[in-house]
Amino acid sequence: MTKRPEELTEQELRRLLLDKRHDARQKRLERFRRTGRAISLAPDLPPAALDEWRVQAPVEGQETGPEGQTPRSARRRWLDRILFGVEALAIVGLLGVLANGFGLLRTLNEEVAAALRQDTLTPTPLITAVVLPSGHTPPTSGNAAEENWAEIPAHLQPLVESYANLPIPTSAPGQALRIQIPAIGVDATVVQGDNWEQLRKGVGQHLGTGNPGQPGNVVLSAHNDFAGEIFRDLDELQPGDQVILFTAQQQFVYIVTGSAIVEPTQVEVMAPTAAPTTTLISCYPYLIDNKRIVVFAQLQNP
Repeated sequence: MTKRPEELTEQELRRLLLDKRHDARQKRLERFRRTGRAISLAPDLPPAALDEWRVQAPVEGQETGPEGQTPRSARRRWLDRILFGVEALAIVGLLGVLANGFGLLRTLNEEVAAALRQDTLTPTPLITAVVLPSGHTPPTSGNAAEENWAEIPAHLQPLVESYANLPIPTSAPGQALRIQIPAIGVDATVVQGDNWEQLRKGVGQHLGTGNPGQPGNVVLSAHNDFAGEIFRDLDELQPGDQVILFTAQQQFVYIVTGSAIVEPTQVEVMAPTAAPTTTLISCYPYLIDNKRIVVFAQLQNP
């Protein structure tokens, strides 16, 4: 009894399709043989043999799954699991390497930043000053005042002599030109440089120190017992007294904050400052001149 197509099983439909393909192939080969375009080298296989050839027989020792499919062996499954574990470990290791790399990069950046960061600089004494300026021998017993080389260490005297020969720069617009101290009646010219010759002209500003009104220490010196005795009464100044410095453009008022008697070698009083300050220096005491008097003042309302 002939079955309708929808009543055939999958196996029967596959067999029917193979038979039709085999018949079609046989007809083409027969036609080619008649025309001399093909020769027979082996007998044609029957459809049943072709069907068996297309279905792969299961390997001995393996289980057969649905529709003749062979499942993966237990060894393959274990191999897959091992490979998966290796991949997981590799990913974990890569993440560890990346985390360690980021840590090293952060540490390196911190070290570079620390190396580049400049700490707050602390004022240091001016290296060009061996002793405080204005030193001289007292003008007594008919002897004129002279430079006091005895207060300069012998091994440093050549250095001081070399500084004395340095050229004096021309005053710039922002540098001090005049000083007034109303409490002791001082009104004098300010010149650049505080060597022996410059202090004979008036009040000398130590080269390289700050300008009036600007951050820094304006260091000014003058004699107390000759060359006009400009700073003779420096010891009479009290905290609150005014020191007025004039430039080419304006004036600046400094307020005295204190004073000190120091040794000629205590050059640290000339150190730069962050705030606008001025330091006044002269020999002390009067007509003895073996020490220095130093007066400190700060800019009023900087």
